[in-house]
Amino acid sequence: MTNVADATWAMLADAGVKRCYGIIGDALNPMIDALRRNGRIEFIHVRNEWAGALAAVGESLAHGEPVAVCGTAGPGATNLLNGLLDASRERVPVIAVCGDTVSYALDTGVPEEINPYDLYQTASLYTGRIINPEQTRTVVQTAIRTAVVESGPTVLAIPGDVAAQPYHGPLQQVTYHPSVFRPADADLSQLAELINGAQNVTIFGGDGCRFAHDEVVALATRIGAPVGWAYRGKQWLEWENPNAVGQIGLLGWGGCYEAMHHCDLLLLLGTSFPFAEFYPTKPTTVQIDSRGTMIGRRTHVDLGLVGDIRETVAALLPLVEARKPGHHLVHALDVTKKWHERMGHYVTHGPKLDRIRPEYLAATLDELAADDAVFTVDTGTPVIWAARYVKAKRNRNILASLNWASMANAMPYAMGAALAFPGRQTIALCGDGGLSMLMGDLLTIAERQIPVKLVVFDNSHLEFVHIEMMEAGIAPFGTDFKNPDFAEMAETIGIAGFRLEQPAKLRSTVEEFLAAPGPALLDAVVDPHALALPPHATFGQAENFSLSLAKQAIQGNLDDVIATIEHNVRLV
Repeated sequence: MTNVADATWAMLADAGVKRCYGIIGDALNPMIDALRRNGRIEFIHVRNEWAGALAAVGESLAHGEPVAVCGTAGPGATNLLNGLLDASRERVPVIAVCGDTVSYALDTGVPEEINPYDLYQTASLYTGRIINPEQTRTVVQTAIRTAVVESGPTVLAIPGDVAAQPYHGPLQQVTYHPSVFRPADADLSQLAELINGAQNVTIFGGDGCRFAHDEVVALATRIGAPVGWAYRGKQWLEWENPNAVGQIGLLGWGGCYEAMHHCDLLLLLGTSFPFAEFYPTKPTTVQIDSRGTMIGRRTHVDLGLVGDIRETVAALLPLVEARKPGHHLVHALDVTKKWHERMGHYVTHGPKLDRIRPEYLAATLDELAADDAVFTVDTGTPVIWAARYVKAKRNRNILASLNWASMANAMPYAMGAALAFPGRQTIALCGDGGLSMLMGDLLTIAERQIPVKLVVFDNSHLEFVHIEMMEAGIAPFGTDFKNPDFAEMAETIGIAGFRLEQPAKLRSTVEEFLAAPGPALLDAVVDPHALALPPHATFGQAENFSLSLAKQAIQGNLDDVIATIEHNVRLV
């Protein structure tokens, strides 16, 4: 006999779900029993539902397929929320299966009762509550199609007694394949006229360029345009691109900012970069996106076109006139080259310094990592070091919580990515604050021997928040904490631990760490005074940094002020 729970997992498995992360509980017991019987979906028992949801996001970011998470009623359901918000902002199909109060007690205020519609309204694209077996096919398939078609999280809330009831309906579902579409010929002709009539064109791309690398590079080469990117465009546009000029924003580098601000035509391809202050105001701006609702949301747009970037650019290429590289491209590439030289200072001198510079650590990891490695990056300064020192390659993935900016994402992302891609090297760049926040799931990694390589940037404080306070002219407060020996702790639970304190031993230690079988953790004690300064500091930011240093000196922290200045003069 098939019950509601059996039917639910059968439809999820048919939709491509291969894993479900979560923690079981009484309201979820019939669902978990059916998951055991199903046998097609692997259950990953995590220590925290939040970590499970982030692991699902990491897996889905890696391969694009739907992934399931689960939590029981009440606290189990609420613990999923942050991870589902991450899935919402990063636009990946994660389907949450939540236990719910028994159907006869709904709306009576029994323990752990919660209204799933209210709880998930900020995160879920669709929330379905099954209180009658006859709803099963419609609700479950709506959750699946919404998650896949609209690229985001959905929720199924199922009371335990309903999950155990017989289901006699059909299970078949409509198979979805992404549509291919581009702007009309007249719109492409108008765009081609703009490009052919412009003297200096710059391309700025985002995650919408995911499958369009060759087409975008061909267009840039044909019209002599510099190519910059938002962070989510890095892994699609940086590699094998002779016109690459880096990244814009607080985490950026290279000639991207100048290329965008000194062109007369700016092409925004598959990006909705959120920080309006970095966009130029003078050039004519064209935005192309598969989601028409995003056009013009961040900056003024003179021409907006809706279409898939790969198909649109491929159709545009025959319409644009080839031109030789001009001063605009040459200058942007020259600025980018100087940025590379400037950023290389602490890499070149890293082995000779007294303390480990995070730049040197990140660059060494990049050099020694496999060409098809998956990097997952914590929100905080690791995301800056990855932007500047981890090179994108054709078969590499660089995954980060860029739109939701959740702390503690790198470790669970790596869990999901490693399970999605067995055999590929998975490296998590973890902040010490981020790792500490979800440290319990180191036990999940140890128990299952998930072969992730966890690198802890150990500086004993929330470095990114520290910098934010200094940029605001505030004397940093509440950002420091005391860390354990993470390597020793890892060893006690069955993860190979490495402690790194001396720059001269960094390379050999990283080689040994990456070669270790199974999971491994590298506790790298990095210079706590290293600052990841923004690439385009305004006068106000510089003034606020000075004000913050003055306040710290007045408060008796002169030694720290002197150390901060001494350790960062090469970046100023």
